[in-house]
Amino acid sequence: KSPPPTGWRRTVHTIIFETDTQLGKIFDIVLLIAILLSVAVVMLDSVEAIRADPEYHTALLTAEWIFTVLFTIEYILRILCVQRPVRYIFSFFGVVDLLAILPTYLLLFPAIERSHSLTTIRALRLLRVFRIFKLARFLSEATALKQAIWAARAKVGVFLTTIVIVVVIMGSAMYVIEGTRPDSGFTSIPQSMYWAVVTMTTVGYGDITPETPLGKFLAAIIILIGYSMIIVPTGIISAELSKPHKYIPTQVCPHCMHEDHAPDAKFCNQCGNPL
Repeated sequence: KSPPPTGWRRTVHTIIFETDTQLGKIFDIVLLIAILLSVAVVMLDSVEAIRADPEYHTALLTAEWIFTVLFTIEYILRILCVQRPVRYIFSFFGVVDLLAILPTYLLLFPAIERSHSLTTIRALRLLRVFRIFKLARFLSEATALKQAIWAARAKVGVFLTTIVIVVVIMGSAMYVIEGTRPDSGFTSIPQSMYWAVVTMTTVGYGDITPETPLGKFLAAIIILIGYSMIIVPTGIISAELSKPHKYIPTQVCPHCMHEDHAPDAKFCNQCGNPL
């Protein structure tokens, strides 16, 4: 077991993993801007007209390497300043950080780009978009939303169960009504249930449509049910969001990387080490 971070490692850990310090906030803002810019570079690089221009392509490639070097330095610092590097490396964000820089380094191997048998590996370059997942670190509101959804899970479960029941009943009824026609698209109950879902969500692809008066009447009923049900999950989540939620922690234990601590906690509630 490695010793807890001290000296410069402790300072770097506070800056990178904590958001309740001035330097930590500055680091998060700078990193957020870098992530947004890097994602913009990836998006622009996917536009054929821009990528085909040598001047733009060179500029985008240079920017990509600059961001890759910056994220590589950040990734190395995160590994160096935690007590258990292996735990961070195999954590969700550790894997995301690695995927954010790995595809660019694959460009250093021309054989990967030119080999016909390995052309599919070029798709790894798209994994650079995974950087955007790191934005979740800076959105404290995301934690409040997660808490609201979790608190309303029973109500949401009942709502989804009701939707499934309605879809099964309406799909079966539509199959009975429209399935007797020789040219009907309602060829089975699952196919009719698919139509019910599309209709209830007011998407309406139009690939399957009722032709009989009774079928059209039932379709109108499903549409009205769909409109009335759209507001239900919104109301459930809004009611939970309006309630006061617990303190959103910002302290990260340098020993076990646990985050859920009380605002006045002096020790980690998981490993017992001092924060």
